[in-house]
Amino acid sequence: MEVMADLVEQGKIRAVGVSNFSADYTRRAHAALERRGLGLASNQVQFSLIHRKIETNGILESAKELGVTIIAWSPVAEGLLTGKFHYDPQALRNTPIARRVNLARQLRKSRPLVDAMDEIAKRHRVTITQVALNWTIYFHGETIVAIPGASSVQHAREAAGVMDFRLTDEEMDTLDQLSRRFR
Repeated sequence: MEVMADLVEQGKIRAVGVSNFSADYTRRAHAALERRGLGLASNQVQFSLIHRKIETNGILESAKELGVTIIAWSPVAEGLLTGKFHYDPQALRNTPIARRVNLARQLRKSRPLVDAMDEIAKRHRVTITQVALNWTIYFHGETIVAIPGASSVQHAREAAGVMDFRLTDEEMDTLDQLSRRFR
């Protein structure tokens, strides 16, 4: 953190962020930067409707306490929260065998959640992916931002469209309840 603080002071970087830091490391990094008159800007961690461990392992709590932005990587869980594997059996068959076995296990477990997301998506005239991203960036207020993968122009447009609607409190709560098993 001392070297990172030096880089900020030299004008080579504007802020300091970390990736996959535990709550303890986040606090330690923030304290080290604070001694230099800076703060920790972000912690990039896995977070989505099916990867919610940051809510129970102290990472989210420490981020809120310190004003650190959480940058959620894999917010659609490598495509699992897009519905493509649930509703298109061919998509699953076209994945490598090791990933296919893991996905098959997750498909059964996540089916009620994805079905609910599909219903919500239809009500808002958006995609399941957009519902997943909307929940991710709004459920915890302004603490979390997402970096969705975009392997095509269409994916980038879809991600940008998330800002055009808001899930209702009831929809947020429904998705929260259905995904609590992933905490």
